[in-house]
Amino acid sequence: MEYGIGIDASLGLKLAEQRELVGEAKASGYASAWTPSGPATRDGFQVCGQWAGEGLPVGIAVIPAPLWTVQSLAHQAGTLHEITGGNFTLGIGTGGIYGAEYRATYGLPAWPVVTMMREYMTALRGLLAGRAVSLEGKVVNLRGLRGTGRPLPVPLYRGALGPQMLRLAGELADGVSLNWTAPGMRAQVREAIAAGADRAGRDPAAVRVTEYIRVCIDDDVDAARRAFVRAFIGYALARPGASKDHGYRGHFRRMGFDAPLTRIEERRDAGAAEAELVDLFPEELLREMGYYGPAAGAPAALARLSEGLDLAIVRVVGVRPGLEAAKAVVRGCAPGAV
Repeated sequence: MEYGIGIDASLGLKLAEQRELVGEAKASGYASAWTPSGPATRDGFQVCGQWAGEGLPVGIAVIPAPLWTVQSLAHQAGTLHEITGGNFTLGIGTGGIYGAEYRATYGLPAWPVVTMMREYMTALRGLLAGRAVSLEGKVVNLRGLRGTGRPLPVPLYRGALGPQMLRLAGELADGVSLNWTAPGMRAQVREAIAAGADRAGRDPAAVRVTEYIRVCIDDDVDAARRAFVRAFIGYALARPGASKDHGYRGHFRRMGFDAPLTRIEERRDAGAAEAELVDLFPEELLREMGYYGPAAGAPAALARLSEGLDLAIVRVVGVRPGLEAAKAVVRGCAPGAV
């Protein structure tokens, strides 16, 4: 089992402070540093380039396709591969919290997501291998496009929640980036990956299973809980009128959390304020999603939450602003203590 550190813009840290936090993570025994990337965040490639100076392997988990073209992803990932001496990993996903409605604001149609990701993964793999790629697909259309002309073997991870995407990752990806997935689901995750790998004649063990594990450390348990739920609520609840069978909401339904989330959605739709909704999330649900509370309880919780993974990425959730609060999470979850 390896442990990485995950840092995002919600912590409000300057880039220099983020880099210092990565240095703290290296000193504490973490194996890698990860950031998400999206249209409302800092550019993940630039961020990883800054962090690489601290000496840890870096990665993006994940960047939402198709808001970036295959060509731009290949060029940026290949460049970072060289800058980091081969220590960069690119994770791509469908942008689960953005969805078709969000993509429509960019003038992009609502393509079938499995088709989209198959074409992206296939084209990226070819370009990064230095091959000329011709692909006339529904989403990706390339005619003899060549990347740098030399192999740049960037590991490609696939953000996945449901069985179809997990099988696709088994077919085509070097790793799977899970998110908000309870430990009890990991066996099913690996079964789906194995089914895809078998279909492609691959060894399922070659596909690394990783996940962001949110951790919020503070002696004020109520404050830590509230910060944790604020990080969770945007994923957990379906938008009014939206389907509860797709995306993250469908993911939570498959895990058996439909009833409590439906009750919270009903209160929201009746006009309840966010502060009231935060109080409604049951403890048993939250404890399956991550950890909040004093540092003393973090190692045991992280060990339980990491079961079935190859790499657990401690995603720092802040209660209080500033670098020292973030460092408390890094130190509280130091791999040597887990």
